Amino acid sequence: MTTPSLTLATLTAACQGSAIALRRRIRLQPAGGPGDKVFPPTYEGGQYALEERVIDGARLPCVLLDSVQSQANRMELALLEAHRSGRITIPVVGVDFSAVELAVVQQVTSLDAPHRLADAILRDSLAGGVKFREHEAGKCLNTANISNASELFGWCPTALVFGVWDSTGPRGGMGAKFQRALVGELVGVDVQGGVKPASRIDPLGIQLAAGPLFATAAGGWTLNEAEAKKDKNGKSVKLGKDGKPSEANHGNVTPSLMNEKKEPHHGGVTMAYAQQSVVLSLPALRRLRFPGGPAASRDVAARTALAALALCGAVLSVDQGCDLRSRCLLVPDGVALWQIVQADGSTVDVEMTADGACALLAEAVAAATKAGLSWQAKPKANGLDLLPSPGLSALVTKSGKLQVAGDSGEG
Repeated sequence: MTTPSLTLATLTAACQGSAIALRRRIRLQPAGGPGDKVFPPTYEGGQYALEERVIDGARLPCVLLDSVQSQANRMELALLEAHRSGRITIPVVGVDFSAVELAVVQQVTSLDAPHRLADAILRDSLAGGVKFREHEAGKCLNTANISNASELFGWCPTALVFGVWDSTGPRGGMGAKFQRALVGELVGVDVQGGVKPASRIDPLGIQLAAGPLFATAAGGWTLNEAEAKKDKNGKSVKLGKDGKPSEANHGNVTPSLMNEKKEPHHGGVTMAYAQQSVVLSLPALRRLRFPGGPAASRDVAARTALAALALCGAVLSVDQGCDLRSRCLLVPDGVALWQIVQADGSTVDVEMTADGACALLAEAVAAATKAGLSWQAKPKANGLDLLPSPGLSALVTKSGKLQVAGDSGEG
């Protein structure tokens, strides 16, 4: 039997009725093929996030490959890329840094700023000379809550999907706060840790005995001890720990499986497969109200559009490629279906391709605008362009100069 495609009517019925969630579990394998090694992210102390999980009734060793936060960021970036390419049209607020000296990025948007529309980068920017928080796009955060999400829907609907907390606004911790409605995670299942050798052959053949190297006051190094900077006791300061040429990245590195702490180098893992789990909470969407017109039709239309936006982000993030980091490129192991989860636990399978998800989003947005909801979007462009304030521009430039000088400090 052919699995039906998800339609606007089906999605609307799910948002309006008693369905609990839409979910998808997809298996992935390394792009190099099953059994190829992948490298998980490392956390404090250089540790992998290892734990046992119950998968299909079996307790298996697993490792986190991509966290909930990271998956949300990837979905937002997939939406941003699709918007810029003209595949979809969604509201985007962007700050242009192209004229700022030593800026490391040209633009930051509400889809890649860490705190979305409530981020300090947007807060400290200007719209036509007006502070962002005094523009209607920023002021909507002052009144937004689950009973009044209409304006936020128009300017930054992704904040209603992926969550936002306006904790640095005028209301502080009492500022607008919306939970994540869409949650995704990617884990490696049935994993075995690997080993990784470390070595380096210096093409210049610099020997250990050629040192020691001394640190200079300008931040470089010298072989001449007379040119070395002095500590508080007047003693010459060696470069790094003991002045080895390797402290300046010169010389050979002896092939080794252990680091200086006699711990194995992180060598990645092999796994039976990776699994991405994505869940869209329909109760979370149903809590949202969109006043300004006929309540029933506006609420349903807005919730359906948000659901379509969430599903589009989830689908596009895989369709555009799961390149998580160096040596962690994953590809789907077959086609995965979405399931509509009913209140009694029963499920209905539906199919959704990337093109189908984009078309579904366009249909849902058209229905929402017909119901009187705002959708501040321009094809392939930002719905609102901002410029950094003079203070933010100066801060970016000063930070860039410190980085060039090798004195980055801490934020």
